[in-house]
Amino acid sequence: IGNMRLEAATGEDFSPIMNINKRDGMKERCRQFILWLIKENPQGKWEQFLTADKKAIIWDKVIMAGISHGSTTAARFSKHQKVARVVMLSGPRDQHETWHGFPSKTPSNRLFGFTHVLDTGWEGDHYCRSWLMLGLEKHGSIVNVDEVPAPFNHSRRLITNGDVKGSSGRAHTCVQPGGTSVKDKHGNYLHESVWEYIFTHPVDQVGESVSPETDCLMTHP
Repeated sequence: IGNMRLEAATGEDFSPIMNINKRDGMKERCRQFILWLIKENPQGKWEQFLTADKKAIIWDKVIMAGISHGSTTAARFSKHQKVARVVMLSGPRDQHETWHGFPSKTPSNRLFGFTHVLDTGWEGDHYCRSWLMLGLEKHGSIVNVDEVPAPFNHSRRLITNGDVKGSSGRAHTCVQPGGTSVKDKHGNYLHESVWEYIFTHPVDQVGESVSPETDCLMTHP
């Protein structure tokens, strides 16, 4: 699965069980989108994200972000390609895979995870396993953002137990801005400071390293 994700992201031949044309991979689709933005929105100065010949993206200027499946693909791609930052909402998973522990082009301090405790990804320790295999414990313990204010001890592992009416489905999607996000009685997002943190916090500011949690299941049947 991990190689399938990487082939889908790059359009390069990493998996023998699929064949994705390079023009259909995420990398080339992103480049084509930037080329379109350069024409349609020149004031955005989008050319800063491409090499001088416009044949490649300057990935270390790019934040990879996704939720669920997208967070897993973002993390897998960051192993292969150095990027500015990875934002992993409700993820990553791939609990039967080992790619999380592969050598990484993107340093682990550039990875930020945020999940809800009622998300089913916690039932089988999928999230804690992924975070440990990615080495995020080196940058701090797991922090509950409802109890610790920003900058959340500079941790890369953030959780919330915000009120989702006991719904695991809503728990899975509430960590991104939208209709299922946790709000106060006035309709204001309660996790705005979390989103600002995971997208803008200086990557060289990290929490104190801790030992891997021993109660996290690392091998799944």
